[in-house]
Amino acid sequence: MSPPPGADLGRRMSRVLPDLLLGLENLRVHALRSLLTMLGMIFGVAAVVAMLSIGAGAQQEVMAFIEQLGLRNLIVEAREAPDSQTLQKIRRISPGLTFQDLRAIRASVDGIVRASARKRFVPSKLIPKARVIPTVYGVEPEYQAIASLRVVAGRFFDEDEAARVAPVCVLGQAAKAEIFGTDEAVGEYVKVNEQWFRVVGVAGPQLTVQGDVGGIRAADVNNLIYVPLRSAILRLEDTQSRLKDEIDGIYFEMSPPTDVVTAAEAMRGVLTVSHRDAGDVAVVAPAELLAEQRRTQRIFEMVMVAIASISLLVGGIGIMNIMLASILERTREIGVRRAVGARRADVVRQFLIETMMIALVGGVIGVATGVGLSRLVAYLAGWSTIVTVGSVLLAFLVSVTVGVVFGLYPAIRAARLDPVKALHYE
Repeated sequence: MSPPPGADLGRRMSRVLPDLLLGLENLRVHALRSLLTMLGMIFGVAAVVAMLSIGAGAQQEVMAFIEQLGLRNLIVEAREAPDSQTLQKIRRISPGLTFQDLRAIRASVDGIVRASARKRFVPSKLIPKARVIPTVYGVEPEYQAIASLRVVAGRFFDEDEAARVAPVCVLGQAAKAEIFGTDEAVGEYVKVNEQWFRVVGVAGPQLTVQGDVGGIRAADVNNLIYVPLRSAILRLEDTQSRLKDEIDGIYFEMSPPTDVVTAAEAMRGVLTVSHRDAGDVAVVAPAELLAEQRRTQRIFEMVMVAIASISLLVGGIGIMNIMLASILERTREIGVRRAVGARRADVVRQFLIETMMIALVGGVIGVATGVGLSRLVAYLAGWSTIVTVGSVLLAFLVSVTVGVVFGLYPAIRAARLDPVKALHYE
């Protein structure tokens, strides 16, 4: 007659439960020693969770910013020369970024749906006054669709206003807050240098990053004033410097069937010829940047896990040392257990359960500590941190594995003790 279902499991539990209770009792009796043993596991797991959460938060910000640039967009950026002497040398070779480049790319590269040149200015004065003076972007009306710019109040300027060189503008979210605070901005006027512009709209908030990303220099994209491109050039440009780029950026939106990476290479070829390989322009493909950032994130995670695993390794060595010392202290106990019929497997199970309990408790405390550290860093440094389920599971799994691996040798050594010698051990 076969045993009923669950009977085998019940027998196994009846053997494990006493060892589990004995392990808990030993941890309680030697609470301080157990805590010190766990410290290596706690710090290792906390380091894994905290490092991965900080890295994931930073990478997500950058990748979200790249996605905001538009994965079907291409951006041509004029590179700024480090000094006037270098700029003069470049100008002997290349005229800088011009409208002619825009026309040449349109004629040479297939799949362009929309395009907008950009001219950037930093005003010397602004009325009403602002603590941080916004940057002025002179762009075409198509820029709104290319950049997926959402207008939350009023509207974006249109083709007619751009053609008439109308003195109108759209404020970024931060620029509106700096200039008008909580007051209504649409219909009001802003004086940029010596020119008055009527506010026709306010743009919604956009993601921004602190450092340069793939050739796009760091800037607060919310603290901007958008004006028609011709209005910016004719009303704001300082015509005294002939070395300046005619325009300093061009935005392209490509049609869905077009291979963006191939189009980017074609644009680079056109600009290399027209600029005589002067290196004063760069073609930025957000799709390429996103793929590169994902590769970088994977490498970063592997490096962080490798570094943090050293702490777990040290914690595992600590567990092994303590368990070996514990065997010496409990030699007579082991001898008594063997004398009353305990098998070697029972002794191995007893010590392995104790090691597993140290690793599990240390892992739980380590996860809680790592989550707390990541939240603390986010609060103090203002960084974005993301605690992922994967990082928690990875840290916990590694801690348990380290506990098993480093606890197995002491358990086997305890099981191999001669019962007769163990009973006579003092």
